[in-house]
Amino acid sequence: MMAEIVVFPARSDNYGYLIHEEATGRTVSIDAPETEAIVDVLEARGWTLTDILVTHHHHDHTEAIAPLKARYGAHVTGPRGEADKIEGLDALVSGGDSVTIGEMVFEVIDTPGHTLGHVSFHAPALKALFCADALFSLGCGRMFEGAPGPMWQGLKRLRALDPETMIHCGHEYTQANAKFALSVDGENAALVRRAEEVARLCEKGEPTIPSRLGEEIAANPFLRADDQGLAEKMGLPGRPPETVFAALRKAKDDF
Repeated sequence: MMAEIVVFPARSDNYGYLIHEEATGRTVSIDAPETEAIVDVLEARGWTLTDILVTHHHHDHTEAIAPLKARYGAHVTGPRGEADKIEGLDALVSGGDSVTIGEMVFEVIDTPGHTLGHVSFHAPALKALFCADALFSLGCGRMFEGAPGPMWQGLKRLRALDPETMIHCGHEYTQANAKFALSVDGENAALVRRAEEVARLCEKGEPTIPSRLGEEIAANPFLRADDQGLAEKMGLPGRPPETVFAALRKAKDDF
């Protein structure tokens, strides 16, 4: 199976993703943040949009569903838990399901917290994870609707994937995330290296995404809430990971 993943900017700080399978001509958009940005890439590549996989209900991830569906007749799959908040869904999925598009298979992973029904899409054969606003490079999504325990469990599900998996998240927040991460875990050599790399990329105007999961496990404090060394740095020695995660998220909110 040969598939190409194209990463491109959308809106002010969103990322758009198109996945094109050469053999079948199927083209998938992960979320639908902005009509013009998606159409421009499709036309430049000579592709026709066939499918949209939606991660959660926020406007900056769903705004273009209706116009793209009208233009291309794309089939739209989204989270069962947010079906009442997303118009235009043709199929509903939740954690444990899989979506087959052409020869591509996307595993659905529940990643609640940013929104209650947020899902991520994992394509094992492509070594690619599309996690929108659940997990960012060096950070995680703001906990708008969920609770620390379920959100931490969702991040653990992502952490358990192949460390060679490339993370494709929803926004370019990495440099800001690096500043916070260094404030709580500044002696972490893996984090320092990643922050330096991010600074170089941003200086050149290049995207910091995708990032490798194995590197995120080493550097991202939100994937290390069960690390006792980090718990001690947060002043929470011996406390449950959910408590440490909640403290990290609150500290980032106030940073």
